[in-house]
Amino acid sequence: MSEAAEKPARGERTRTTLLDLAEISILEKGFAATSIEELIAAAGITKSGFFYHFPEKVDLGKALLRRDNASVEAGLTQIFAAADAAHDDPLDAVLAALKAYGEAASKSPTSRPGCLAAAFSYQDTLFDDETRDLIQYGMAFKHGMIRAALARVAPARPPRTPVDLDALADMAIAVVQGGMILDRVRPPEEAVLSAQMTLYRIYVQKLFAGFDKQDRLVGA
Repeated sequence: MSEAAEKPARGERTRTTLLDLAEISILEKGFAATSIEELIAAAGITKSGFFYHFPEKVDLGKALLRRDNASVEAGLTQIFAAADAAHDDPLDAVLAALKAYGEAASKSPTSRPGCLAAAFSYQDTLFDDETRDLIQYGMAFKHGMIRAALARVAPARPPRTPVDLDALADMAIAVVQGGMILDRVRPPEEAVLSAQMTLYRIYVQKLFAGFDKQDRLVGA
């Protein structure tokens, strides 16, 4: 590899390292409490090296959100596509996808589950409209994927009681976000997020179809 080619590669590694370090710090203590000084010390670079990649701290935040949105978009697209391919019944597919979504949300670079969009939203006043738009996009994408999956279930299995599918999709996100918070303050062995997602899936199944002949949750 030529020296000219090696420098951009090294620069990209440094940028990725800064993003990784910042993600962990923000998930643990928030954007405001994450300092440029701690990041450059952990990355082993100079302050000018940091500003080469991110002219201002808010630019680091935007880059993190763009990366997180891309990861969420790719991950959820794969999850729901795989569930649709594995199940002929749209209800079975959405239950399987919701289970995988909950499992993915439980994984985190920190010791407890966390969500960058939520972490940023707690300090909304620190950011400009572009940053807020990035936060909203990530949440809107999750909503859209779940809402579309539920919409495929409703015609084939009309709900037992009238239900707003938008609110039902929001409920899934609320369960995950709330589960993350509880998992951060409860003993690790309790796995609150996983338990809450199981209850949400039971609710969805009973709403659209009840239980199968073995009286168990399909896709469990």
